[in-house]
Amino acid sequence: MGILQDLEYRNLINQMTDREGLEEKLNNGKTAFYCGFDPTADSLHVGHLLVIMTMRRLQQAGHQPIPLVGGATGMIGDPSGKKAERTLNESSVVEQWSERIKGQLSKFLDFEAENNPAQIANNYDWIGDMDVITFLRDVGKYFPLNYMLAKESVESRLEAGISFTEFTYMILQSYDFLQLYRQKDCRLQLGGSDQWGNITAGLELIRKAGEEEKAFGLTIPLVTKSDGTKFGKTEGGAIWLDPEKTTPYEFYQFWINTDDRDVVKFLKYFSFKSKEEIGALEEQVQSAPEKRAAQKALAEELTALVHGDAALEQAIKISEALFSGQLSELSGAEIEQGFKDVPSFQMESKGDIGLIDLLVASKISPSKRQAREDITNGAISINGERCQDLEKVVGADSRIDDRFVVIRRGKKKYFLIRY
Repeated sequence: MGILQDLEYRNLINQMTDREGLEEKLNNGKTAFYCGFDPTADSLHVGHLLVIMTMRRLQQAGHQPIPLVGGATGMIGDPSGKKAERTLNESSVVEQWSERIKGQLSKFLDFEAENNPAQIANNYDWIGDMDVITFLRDVGKYFPLNYMLAKESVESRLEAGISFTEFTYMILQSYDFLQLYRQKDCRLQLGGSDQWGNITAGLELIRKAGEEEKAFGLTIPLVTKSDGTKFGKTEGGAIWLDPEKTTPYEFYQFWINTDDRDVVKFLKYFSFKSKEEIGALEEQVQSAPEKRAAQKALAEELTALVHGDAALEQAIKISEALFSGQLSELSGAEIEQGFKDVPSFQMESKGDIGLIDLLVASKISPSKRQAREDITNGAISINGERCQDLEKVVGADSRIDDRFVVIRRGKKKYFLIRY
């Protein structure tokens, strides 16, 4: 199966220019291709993951990825898919974020490959020192106003308003494609479905600039969920690839909680499992959905890829401990991961304290009377073990890593006592 056929099997192609020409190009030796990443935050998130995985597939098929960090365009902002203009960031912030993105991409793309190593590029290198006369005379002249106004990314913003700054983004991205075409023999631009207008504008610039060899564009679809909620978002916010922003446990849980209606689609999108392996997992979704075999396969593969095998093992350990209630088996670091978003209470000292007083002080129970009732009724658990002792004293022997005590009230309400 060729790379385009594999992408089509996985439903990873939204639009492309000249399918036959692109297939011939990809089937006849190494092709350099690029995708842009504007540094609008200090980390990539799972919304970027689909295009990154597609780049990885193309590299594994023998082609050369050029991840382009938008050191220049990141200071302007892409209007595509946006309802309002974003806040512009300082150049120092964009530069710092650019470096972090480079580091994250190295987890997915091989920068040491012998024949087709990934090469980072930064469009600040050719845009940063360009003067306005050069920009208008040598680049802007190729863009008729009516052509730009017809692009969806611009047309959709006309009523609400679009600044000249964002209006020029299409020209700058097109110029990126031309520069990579000339400097690195890049013949293909990859992007999300919202980038189609920018990509085709770049192809038009390459043609008008007199370049003879044809270039191509390919977009991947927008990831949607069957329940109508936005992919990559949870109650806690975005799912980031940075473990400091989204822990490996949270990342693992995001995928393990995939809806049965979405899991096969996500396996095709994000997993590197074969067609046969995905087919077998699809059968298990139908025959034994309660085992969640497909979700586990998806969560394990992606957590290992993004965070490493050790982080995956830790995420599984935390998940199993929470399911079984054996919280005392977890380390302090694992407790911190597993209970990152639960209500917490900071103890001022490590002295012993009666359980009733602790429940009231930490506002787990609203009063001593309610605390006694909760304990007597068996509603209180300490580190996973039910406690019905009204005289219970919480001391050093109850602390995990001498730092935490986990209290559960009822079946699902967890609280973290920090020392």
